[in-house]
Amino acid sequence: MSVFSAARRSARVRNLVLTGLATAGAAAGAVTMVPSSASAAEMPQTAHTVAAVSHRAHTAPQTASAASGSLDGWIRQSLAIMKAKGIPGSYDGLKRNIMRESGGNPNAQNNWDVNAQKGIPSKGLLQVIDPTFNTYHVAGTAHSVTDPVANITAAANYAAHRYGSIDNVNSAY
Repeated sequence: MSVFSAARRSARVRNLVLTGLATAGAAAGAVTMVPSSASAAEMPQTAHTVAAVSHRAHTAPQTASAASGSLDGWIRQSLAIMKAKGIPGSYDGLKRNIMRESGGNPNAQNNWDVNAQKGIPSKGLLQVIDPTFNTYHVAGTAHSVTDPVANITAAANYAAHRYGSIDNVNSAY
């Protein structure tokens, strides 16, 4: 097999795998973030992180913004809000984490990890649980954990308080 044929075959296999994940609505990895009782302006002292590959992630009905946007657009909208609010992060850092956590599916939901068993499943592009979303929600975004821009911005706010920036997150957080 020529190098060109091998590369083409590898790309085709990769596309089939990605298509299968997107079709199934599977999260490439689910992360769950639990805030401490601190306010969003303070750095939390505790956070429990659970990461797992979820081939059982469930796809919820699309929200209006999820239906009308794109991953690139949601990231750019979030970056504009983050800049205005002084929340650090870059396009590359956001996209890298989104692709690892949900494969870019704004409706990904982890229904099987320890938090889901407690009734608080991870949701959205960056797999945020409701208590974390509520603590780190950023004014100017929808108050819905499944809204792509709100999910990205709240997760970036959490990561900024916990790790200095979403750019510093290279694995489950």
